[in-house]
Amino acid sequence: MDQAQIKAWIDALGIPALFVADDTRIIAANDLAISVYNLNVEGLIYSAALRQPAAIEAIHACLEYHKIQTARIHHTENCTDTVFDLRCAYIDKGLRGVLITLKDLTDEGKNTQLHRDFVANVSHELRTPLTAISGFIETLQGSAKKDEEALDRFLGMMARQSARMDRLVSDLLSLSRIEAQERQRPSDTVYLHDLLATVIESYKAQDVEIISQLNAHDHAVQADADQLHQVFSNLIENAVKYGQAGAPITVTTKNVACDARLRVPAIRMSVCDTGAGIDPIHLPRLTERFYRIDGHRSREKGGTGLGLAIAKHIISRHRGRLEIKSKISQGSEFTAIIPKR
Repeated sequence: MDQAQIKAWIDALGIPALFVADDTRIIAANDLAISVYNLNVEGLIYSAALRQPAAIEAIHACLEYHKIQTARIHHTENCTDTVFDLRCAYIDKGLRGVLITLKDLTDEGKNTQLHRDFVANVSHELRTPLTAISGFIETLQGSAKKDEEALDRFLGMMARQSARMDRLVSDLLSLSRIEAQERQRPSDTVYLHDLLATVIESYKAQDVEIISQLNAHDHAVQADADQLHQVFSNLIENAVKYGQAGAPITVTTKNVACDARLRVPAIRMSVCDTGAGIDPIHLPRLTERFYRIDGHRSREKGGTGLGLAIAKHIISRHRGRLEIKSKISQGSEFTAIIPKR
């Protein structure tokens, strides 16, 4: 294999790759490797070009012992930190030297951090009501043991904290199921107006005033009825909790000939309230797990911090999108856009 063939081979790889000849010069580097180092390293001595001690040591050992070497390297370029798994393999056919590949681990590291954050958040959310319940039990076993009034009050508080934990566990299980199904698009035919009417009626029975403007003339979609019911319930529930007390909530639907982002015919289902509105700085993060604008108020209202995350994942499974608009002192509009096919 000559230099031109090596260059052709590493250009075909989908990851950064270089070839270091026995004379320690880099004789080939693909565009991905050049972009990593922001420098055309071809023709340079590898120790001068790569600079990371762990990389230099691995290449040196591979050149000397002709055995596969690996290393974890951290690379900083233009204030951006990247983590790579470096692998060196000695080639002894034709042009002899070391083939070096770099696997970017940055996204894996981010996912690991997201997992850690998620576990920490769940632990915190469960610990808070558990601590409260433990405190109530300790009080009832001590000074309030024979106080009937205190007993009733504390039992009520314990019931509320237990219900809070139950909601959290239920939402976590729901989110887990939805994520497991996210790549499987539903295949049932669902009529949105019939589904919405059921959800709206359940809230009207709780004396919630809802103005419905169901204008979509063709409202059949390919969907999972139970999951869309959960989306609509979550969006209306949010409007009830955080909208203006006593003010009506407006639910609308309309057909879209071709959604600009989905590029297919769709139905828009919007829930509007006239509450305090949301500062624009919070809008991009509203669908993150456990993200709350006002944590204390959310917990008081019985929120788990997972409702919008669940809604987003369900809508994503349906190949749709969630749109959020809000103006301070005017209210918010949450729109589920569901493709019709």
